[in-house]
Amino acid sequence: MGAGHSHGHGHSHGTATAAHRGRLLVALCITLLVLATEVVGSVLTGSLALLADAGHMATDAAGIAMALLAVHIAGRPASERRTFGYARAEILAAVLNAVLLFGVGAFIFAEGINRLISPEHFDGGATIVFGLVGLVANTVSLLVLMGGQRESLNVRGAFLEVMADALGSLAVVVAAGIFLATGWEQADAVASLLIGVLIVPRTWRLLREAVDVLLEAAPKDVDMAAVRHHIEGLKGVEGLHDLHAWTITSGMPVLSAHVVVSQEVLDEVGYEKMLHDLQGCLGAHFDVEHCTFQLEPVGHAEHEARLCH
Repeated sequence: MGAGHSHGHGHSHGTATAAHRGRLLVALCITLLVLATEVVGSVLTGSLALLADAGHMATDAAGIAMALLAVHIAGRPASERRTFGYARAEILAAVLNAVLLFGVGAFIFAEGINRLISPEHFDGGATIVFGLVGLVANTVSLLVLMGGQRESLNVRGAFLEVMADALGSLAVVVAAGIFLATGWEQADAVASLLIGVLIVPRTWRLLREAVDVLLEAAPKDVDMAAVRHHIEGLKGVEGLHDLHAWTITSGMPVLSAHVVVSQEVLDEVGYEKMLHDLQGCLGAHFDVEHCTFQLEPVGHAEHEARLCH
């Protein structure tokens, strides 16, 4: 005999990224403003570094816009066919953002090597001014996104993109300063390569976490062995199988399990009390709001196995 039970806020309350929609909008507006400023600055100064950073900003603006589109799609209600709604769209956007970031990193490496071979002359003083404008604006965006990047992979992707923008602006400023002080034009190329080195590891972590969600790996902050130990420690529980935990999207972990309970305990406390005990056990020790349990008498698992064969 089975019984399902769940507690929590449900799916209608929105995803973790939806709670930070305003932060993403602010970051997008700032990114577009810096993009326009750097394009103008590149035209006025002849700086290839500023133009490259503007291209970088354009890619990141597209990534943030994609994240906002994913929030809109994820907010659509569930249906008979898509019972969890479109929440997973945010994870797909995080994967695409990671791919974009890898592309940006590859572009930076390629341009850095090219500039080592064939350095470009530019107006160092004016480049520093435009670079500082970009650095200040990107720092504001980082502060805006910092509050949400630990809760949502989508916001974290945007945060990493803005961080790459800030590093790019800083590299423009430092390279221009070194050029003015020493006349060494290759400083810009070295700074660009350092930016690429900083971008790639963070992007790899973002992609790995997003792929874990798509592959329905257990949430990284849920110790499955500990979950099993706590459930099996409840009075009357004699076994546990088909224990699964996965993540629909950031901030939405779910868990299901078949729990074997002695008939004596079920007769004594009832199914509802047993389900409440299971939910209370997980709620007290683990951050999993949506749980579904099937209560089974001893021997039911063997019956299921015979039916499957």
